Amino acid sequence: MKLPPRAAGLMAAAVLACLTGVSGVSGVPGASAAQAAEAGVGAGALPSVDMEATVKAAQIDPRRPDNTLTPGARASVLLVERALRDRRLLDAKWVDGYFGTTTIAAFATFQRSLGRTGLAASGLPDTASLTRLGAGRFTVTHVIGPGARVSTGGVVVDARTRSMLAEAKRLLGRDLVLLQGSYNPGGDPTSAGTHDGGGVVDISVKGMSSATRTAAVRALRRVGFAAWLRNPDQDDWPWHIHAAAISDTDLSSQAQHQIGDYYLGLNGLAGRAPDDGPKVPIRTWEEYRRH
Repeated sequence: MKLPPRAAGLMAAAVLACLTGVSGVSGVPGASAAQAAEAGVGAGALPSVDMEATVKAAQIDPRRPDNTLTPGARASVLLVERALRDRRLLDAKWVDGYFGTTTIAAFATFQRSLGRTGLAASGLPDTASLTRLGAGRFTVTHVIGPGARVSTGGVVVDARTRSMLAEAKRLLGRDLVLLQGSYNPGGDPTSAGTHDGGGVVDISVKGMSSATRTAAVRALRRVGFAAWLRNPDQDDWPWHIHAAAISDTDLSSQAQHQIGDYYLGLNGLAGRAPDDGPKVPIRTWEEYRRH
């Protein structure tokens, strides 16, 4: 009798466990042969987690008003959630392909179990923690990372952000003067923690016409920033452009929220008003480079 594919996978995993004497998967306590089959272990090549899609979901899903899934991310998020479940960090009812606040919290707990603190345990997947979680269960593809911390324009950013700024300047045809960089905890109270991590800059608009300001925001958005023109009516700050690099894995939690709101058509401020910037197709830096 020919078994259905899932049943055949379960039987193969069970036989493998019997032959090898292994009762768990990848050293995860309590992982059964059935879970091994579900994760793809013992069935040939391991499944893969698309890191770009997973990180995108981890930024957008927690800000959604409903359980709509991030397009293209479901299969990868499910693999991550199953691994968290099997480590007893996530209840089975939350294994749904939706990288919401509960999954964020579970992933942050896993990161802390690796000895991480602060930015390194924000719940946003990074290459090292995602790879550790997937050991023996899944591989990681479309890997992204912020790169080293570097100095540019008199402030500190990461290498990925510096490359994005350079391309935005090229598109705009003029320099961009940075007022504030990244990794600047407590540097400006009005920033509400968005500059605590990587990927975030404030840009001067001094000497720019209204049209040039809009063009600058558009150029920044095109290369993968969630960018807005800020004005004094919004808070106690001068006119400036605030830009956060989408999918920078060093983002502070507050900056992650801003990017999620940007995808949902909002302005990135606490009041969550409609986006008031120029409309462009939303792309990450990696997606921009592929187009």
